[in-house]
Amino acid sequence: MHASRRFLQLDVFADRPGAGNALAVVLDSEGLDDQAMQAFARWTNLSETTFLLPPTTATASYRVRIFTPRQELPFAGHPSVGSAHAALESGLASAQAGRLVQECAAGLLPMRVEGESAQRRIFVRAPKGRERDMAFAGKLLAPALAGVTLGGLPACIIDNGPHWLLVELASEADVRSLTANLPAIAALTTEAGTVGLAVFARANHPDYQLVVRAFCPADGIPEDPVTGSVNAAIGAWLLQNDALPARCYVASQGRELGRDGRVEVEIDEAGEVWIGGRTQTVIHGRLDW
Repeated sequence: MHASRRFLQLDVFADRPGAGNALAVVLDSEGLDDQAMQAFARWTNLSETTFLLPPTTATASYRVRIFTPRQELPFAGHPSVGSAHAALESGLASAQAGRLVQECAAGLLPMRVEGESAQRRIFVRAPKGRERDMAFAGKLLAPALAGVTLGGLPACIIDNGPHWLLVELASEADVRSLTANLPAIAALTTEAGTVGLAVFARANHPDYQLVVRAFCPADGIPEDPVTGSVNAAIGAWLLQNDALPARCYVASQGRELGRDGRVEVEIDEAGEVWIGGRTQTVIHGRLDW
């Protein structure tokens, strides 16, 4: 007989249920093999599903494995923030002086916990964003972004666990009104070896300073509601180009999907990128798989 496991569904980077990006979390994942985890992630059909496990080192507070419907990821932002929320809420981990350490395929990542209960905000230090060569993808970039007004920064590929192709557009309106050519984007990201394409622009708004959209059609996710790793990658690229709106800023993502999430991005004195925000628990349940 299969073991019954605790299960949560969360909304991450959300100030209320129904906002942000949904995440499925299996709390008691011992005994599930790679194939079972991937099959369950495919079944939930969310952009990511995570599985919490005991850490393999005393340094870590917990261990997490992160799956899209198609593949395992070494790091992703909203699953990291959401999994920390789930670990704290379920008692699998406790913060020490407001700190946690997440063990994932990308390594040991420090996390910061601020506030209590409904006002709690969790931040993860993203892996260092590294620029990758994208010259070979140039011929496919134009059809994927036909008719779009580009911004001043060059397109790039940033690797911070997943690889993201980043393109600055000229304005918030250009990002908001973009009608994505999903077949062309899928061809581009497949050729470039990236998990998706993200577009972003500066925003003149009192609640946020950047607007972001992320498309992952080759991975079965036409548009991801709110994407932590993308926002970390954009923060790293802006820092590298001396183009940050501020050392601490807020990105708006997901409005076009009715999710209207907020990602808080911080660049510390060492040049490390932290991403965080609030999380809402929507479902408490038991899983038989």
